[in-house]
Amino acid sequence: MVARSESILQTIREVLRTEAEALTALAGRADELFVRAVEKILASPGKVVCTGIGKSGHIARKVSATLSSTGTLAVFLHPSEGIHGDLGMVKAGDVVLAFGKSGESEEILALLPPLRKIGASVVALTSNPDSTLAKNADLSLVVSVDREACPLDLAPTTSSTLFLAVGDALAVALMKARGFRPEDFALYHPGGRLGKRLLLKVEDLMVPLAECPALDIDEATIQDVVAALGGFGIVLFRTAEGRLEGILTDGDIRRAMNKHREGIFTKTVRELANLSPVSIRPDVGAVEALSLMENRPRPLNVLPVTRADGQIVGLVRLHELLKLA
Repeated sequence: MVARSESILQTIREVLRTEAEALTALAGRADELFVRAVEKILASPGKVVCTGIGKSGHIARKVSATLSSTGTLAVFLHPSEGIHGDLGMVKAGDVVLAFGKSGESEEILALLPPLRKIGASVVALTSNPDSTLAKNADLSLVVSVDREACPLDLAPTTSSTLFLAVGDALAVALMKARGFRPEDFALYHPGGRLGKRLLLKVEDLMVPLAECPALDIDEATIQDVVAALGGFGIVLFRTAEGRLEGILTDGDIRRAMNKHREGIFTKTVRELANLSPVSIRPDVGAVEALSLMENRPRPLNVLPVTRADGQIVGLVRLHELLKLA
């Protein structure tokens, strides 16, 4: 069993090393043609159409998804479905990225004449610069492989890794050229953590005023405050016009009790309240609110939310914001 484990580990390391070396070699061979491919896409009035068959089709589908999520409109076209009607998704001015290791797949070659009639440009990604695909494309990127990591030199392994990496390289180059920002990425990934961090506002996470403990500062007693603290650990005080006048937290009460002992109940709420509380606007980003609450001498567990005119609209809790971290 030990010998078998060592053999498996050796194989895994050899495959990873082989593919890593092939990637390094390809990086050294990348030339002006790759630049022209990026510039062709940037200059295109249409979209990018990624196509391929078999393993190359899987790579093309992934590259299409990467392009779409990083600011370049892209779709995947299955070549077999393409010649049976799906070519209708291709328009004049589109750029077709055609993936094919051999460059001789019949399904891909069958697309070339109608693509030319439609008025789309074809950028071939192939390991064979003398292939039919390479010779009939507007531009051909050679992604050559000395040998596959497969011990039979048959299964697409190293080659599929290189094709995927080239797709990523094109996507990243396009991102940079377009000035694609984290906010743009978040817009296309609203369900992901980054999207939530960058898109969510305080108003999306706050507890609305109707559900918050809010009292009149001159009418409430300390007993009223203690009873109202509940699960929020804070009581908001508002004026008759609904503006924030002050707050009292459970921490404030504990500190007052340590200072005044039994005499705390002889104090008025106004004497104990924080009459200059920190608050935040509802349209502030959730991440900014998290930073405000954490980066203080005494971190805030809860924060009043007010409009520009001081009107209280709710409160936001630290533990809700931490879910975005």
